[in-house]
Amino acid sequence: MKARHAHRSKAIGVFDSGIGGLTVAREIFRLLPNEDVVYFGDTGRYPYGTRSPEIVRKFARQDVNFLLERGVKFIVVACNTASSLALDYIKRIYNIPMIGVIEPGAKGALEKTRSRRIGVIGTQGTISSLAYDRVLMALNGSLRIYSKACPLFVSLAEEGYIDKPAAKLIVEDYLGEIRHRKVDTLILGCTHYPLLKKPIAEVMGADVNLIDSAEETARAARGALEKLDLISPSLSLGRKSFFVSDSPEKFKRVGQLFLGRRIGRVSMVDINSY
Repeated sequence: MKARHAHRSKAIGVFDSGIGGLTVAREIFRLLPNEDVVYFGDTGRYPYGTRSPEIVRKFARQDVNFLLERGVKFIVVACNTASSLALDYIKRIYNIPMIGVIEPGAKGALEKTRSRRIGVIGTQGTISSLAYDRVLMALNGSLRIYSKACPLFVSLAEEGYIDKPAAKLIVEDYLGEIRHRKVDTLILGCTHYPLLKKPIAEVMGADVNLIDSAEETARAARGALEKLDLISPSLSLGRKSFFVSDSPEKFKRVGQLFLGRRIGRVSMVDINSY
């Protein structure tokens, strides 16, 4: 019993290609405040979306190896590209429970849709991979899915262009086509996009459900930890540790927008040594 108790006290590991995964971390902090969390952002090799599947799988293995060295009990792949191209691969290799962001987002959309017309927005890599389409169609073959790559949303989020008129214009330009398809549910299929919820909601209208895959993933992580009896027994606030593969200062500056709170110490890691 003592050994199991010690296992529950270990941290949750979260990795992403950069900063966007902090939206997932923020929801994990909110839903699981007593858990220790180790976050790794691969800022030195960001973005993953332009890389080949083989390279993304190699990077994901190195990211997992680093988190395992930190003694984590559970891993959240907080990156849409790594979730779509590498999650099944790393699940076969490592004997540690893990989840990605795609299945929770797809399940959340299925719970909300009434018309079975679902929109998916994401980076070019995520949309081209058809990862959301595959998971959604496996859950319900009668869905109509309309996808759109919105690459400029990442820059808008990172530059803090969230409430500016330019953001609304770009969102209108990207989402006009999906809006005309009369979807009733829209999956924000990139971890940067929750920062743009306000202009996206304004453009799509009040009748459209916005599915924040960061929120859905944190909920799925909590459910998995409960099922596996891995919830921390601690009653105090969990420790949060941040690691990057390049430029801790930039990560701290931009990351605060995503996390909605100040980021303390950020350590740099030579990820290629893993």
